[in-house]
Amino acid sequence: MEYRRYHPAPPQTEGQMGYAGPHIGGENMLSMDTMGVTNDQTLNWTSHTSAAKTRTRGPMHAEGGPSHLFEDTSGNMSAPGAGYEDSSAGFGLSGQGFLSDPVVSNLAMAYGSSLASQGKNIVDQNIDRFIPVSKLKYYFAVDTIYVGKKLGLLIFPYMHQNWEVRYQQDSPVAPRVEVNAPDLYIPAMAFITYLLVAGFALGTQSRFSPEVLGMQASSALIWLVIEVLAILLSLYLVTVNTDLTTIDLIAFAGYKYVGMITGVVAGLIFGRTGYYVALGWCCISIVVFMIRTLRLKILSEAAAEGVLVRGTMNQLRMYLTMAIAAVQPVFMYWLTFHLVR
Repeated sequence: MEYRRYHPAPPQTEGQMGYAGPHIGGENMLSMDTMGVTNDQTLNWTSHTSAAKTRTRGPMHAEGGPSHLFEDTSGNMSAPGAGYEDSSAGFGLSGQGFLSDPVVSNLAMAYGSSLASQGKNIVDQNIDRFIPVSKLKYYFAVDTIYVGKKLGLLIFPYMHQNWEVRYQQDSPVAPRVEVNAPDLYIPAMAFITYLLVAGFALGTQSRFSPEVLGMQASSALIWLVIEVLAILLSLYLVTVNTDLTTIDLIAFAGYKYVGMITGVVAGLIFGRTGYYVALGWCCISIVVFMIRTLRLKILSEAAAEGVLVRGTMNQLRMYLTMAIAAVQPVFMYWLTFHLVR
């Protein structure tokens, strides 16, 4: 084998620099043929060297990313949740078999029924403390015949003679049997009907809007609450021992909505004159109705039996009864005069 000495080329100037490709031949380059190394052997040696560098160098990281001190070998491990999935699947199958047992199902149903009954009893006891549901049922025990007679009594109370409420075993009879008994069905329906008629009246005048109707409902409800609270305070100050309850006062105060509806409807049909005539008649009727009804509740037994009222206390009770009756027309006019033009 013959070797030749390699002589480096002299440095080039700045003008002579440039890439002219590899220069092979002559005395300047060691010939690969003379060294006895073929091109295939050279490529194999290069590929082995690159693979070795790759194995020793480890995984490459992105520029700027965090570098790890140790190689991540978690990929070689099995999934950690595989075993748990198998065990949970087995537990689900066993749980389904346990619940499918008829004995266990019957016990669960019995236990659930007992819990439901206990919860219902607790809820009923707590509701009765604040809302007397059993008493409210009495005030809604009405029928069509009672509603017709009561409406006629509110519009024309002048011919009615007996105003006493009948009792049965120290408790008043249901309103559907006794027309003189107070109820909440007519006041509730009259309040809703009043709002509907008010909305229709405002619509005919191009003044209807949800906000205006809401203000109308809120105003009527607030005045009703103020009226009932004022009556309760007056009864407390006068020290009246009466069987009137708060619900009774709400019922009596709500009867005026019947006259208000009559006045507004008459105003829509016959104009302003019809409104004043119908409302005036209903105001007089409600005053007579309230005096004849409340005098049996507020005045003493002697006054209820027609005996001459004497004493300062009885006079105060009489004035209180008349004041409650006299305030009804004021609210009736205040809540309806702006609905008729």
